[in-house]
Amino acid sequence: MPVTMTRLNLVKGLGPVLQIAEGWTVEIAPEIHKLLDECTDRTWPTTWFVPRLCDKPAFEDVYSVMNNWGANHGAISYGHIGQDLITLASMLRIPVCMHNVDEKKIFRPAAWNAFGMDKEGADYRACATYGPIYK
Repeated sequence: MPVTMTRLNLVKGLGPVLQIAEGWTVEIAPEIHKLLDECTDRTWPTTWFVPRLCDKPAFEDVYSVMNNWGANHGAISYGHIGQDLITLASMLRIPVCMHNVDEKKIFRPAAWNAFGMDKEGADYRACATYGPIYK
């Protein structure tokens, strides 16, 4: 099933930053699930997830994704909705620090173009300049 995993990290001195990983749920062998599930709190729900890999350093393999992820938790939504979350984050002035969304699908406000060609870096600069609209 296609899903999007997200995590909002609160960074001291910076505020919230959003991480997004589009991918799919997967089924693993029951004996492997049992072994892994017993390593954590079994009262928490478990969804096995594999991200879509791409040429971005944080998404070159599954281990890179986990190494760059804020923690081993995330919120999972049905479907690949990363582009919508990136647009929402820009409206809320929350920088996106990690994603695997196709650049052609992403909409950011036109004003972001004044903050440089590196889109993720522009997120940080625009959000710092305009300030949060949440309190």
